[in-house]
Amino acid sequence: MSTSGMRILVIGANYAPEPTGNAPYTSALSRALAARGALVSVLTTYPHYPEWRVREGYRGWSRRERVDDVDVLRLRHYVPRSPTSARRLFAELSFGVRSATTRWPDPDVVLLVSPSLFAAAVAMLRLRAGRARGTSRPGAPGIVLWTQDLYSLGVEETGAASGHAARVVGAVERFVARGADAVVAIHERFARRLRESLGVDAAALRVVRNWTHLAHDAVLPDRAAVRAAHGWHDDETIVLHAGNQGVKQGLENVVEAARLADAQGTRVRFVLLGDGSRRAALEAAGSGVRRLQFVDSLPDAEFRAALEASDVLLVNELAGLAEMSVPSKLTSYFHAARPVLAATSERSTTAAELRASGGGVRVDPQDPQALLDAAQSLAADPGWRDRLGTAGRRYRDETLSERAAVDAFAAVLEEHARATNGTSPARTEPPTAGVARAPDVSRP
Repeated sequence: MSTSGMRILVIGANYAPEPTGNAPYTSALSRALAARGALVSVLTTYPHYPEWRVREGYRGWSRRERVDDVDVLRLRHYVPRSPTSARRLFAELSFGVRSATTRWPDPDVVLLVSPSLFAAAVAMLRLRAGRARGTSRPGAPGIVLWTQDLYSLGVEETGAASGHAARVVGAVERFVARGADAVVAIHERFARRLRESLGVDAAALRVVRNWTHLAHDAVLPDRAAVRAAHGWHDDETIVLHAGNQGVKQGLENVVEAARLADAQGTRVRFVLLGDGSRRAALEAAGSGVRRLQFVDSLPDAEFRAALEASDVLLVNELAGLAEMSVPSKLTSYFHAARPVLAATSERSTTAAELRASGGGVRVDPQDPQALLDAAQSLAADPGWRDRLGTAGRRYRDETLSERAAVDAFAAVLEEHARATNGTSPARTEPPTAGVARAPDVSRP
């Protein structure tokens, strides 16, 4: 079955115009599948991330839109102003209940996007109940889970939950992952965790890497003009962190590195571009620090221009993080052909990506002096910066292209569209190249 004419229902809490997190990938995939002739419908929320407030202009209980040939139904759900773990759980459940009690189109395949895990769990309950009743015609739609983050790893590595609460999270994630006909993981490490810890059948696992959502052919302003517009001087090194400013980013480390830059009189400026649940606290902590700058979220073209006008692009993670997530910003960083500086654990997925790409350097997390020292070393060697940036861009072109990812996703969706007789589709070899089976190995 070709994706042309295939009816695809995508259920995920984040979608365009949200600029960060998994929204750009869900939006880009939906748009690309529609361009190939699929009939794509999306169930999502009102735009609210990473600011954690609903955008201006979005009112009412629900809203229908047509975005890039995709039918989008937005449902209002609970958006916590201060997103604690409990409030985020309630937010996910509120979207899950709203999406599960809304009338769906009759799809051939349903793509569940996690996060949000608990919203996906509610949708999975509806899908499994439909199969048990045999109400779908002429058979049940296939179920594909797209895993962008692993919640069970997240609560373990951040300490957000322990004991009974952590076991509940693991049980929910296991139910969702094992209930799907196919599980798409964005990294081999995720696939290994899904197989070894959550018991997902290796035959159901696929690895499809994330890609950059930025336009390749966009005409960007002159680099000097972009720097001038942001107040960046020619004689200073701009170290820019883009994206969510939440708990797992641990950006207090960057605030302290900027404070050290002030004290030591270095010409390194740390820029935090974006928004998130910790931004207000970070601004308060960095009040009066001259070598620290906050920039609001930018549209795609301005975002890409800011990345390319920077000297170094920064990933910063809490010390305990190792395998819970792959920073989505890395694909855009590599695309910008700027060197990446990562304050992250040596055993983290981020560190593994830097080793694979050759596109950056790593320092230990939560060590602001090490972060500043690495930034100064990169500032002192423009040739090194260029070599790292070139290597990252090559890795992006060869490994992280959008076309390869969409081809792989199309293959998975084709394989699992319209199960017959209310049972799961037979496990078969992927029908087209480009879909990576999860490697059955234990090495990182």
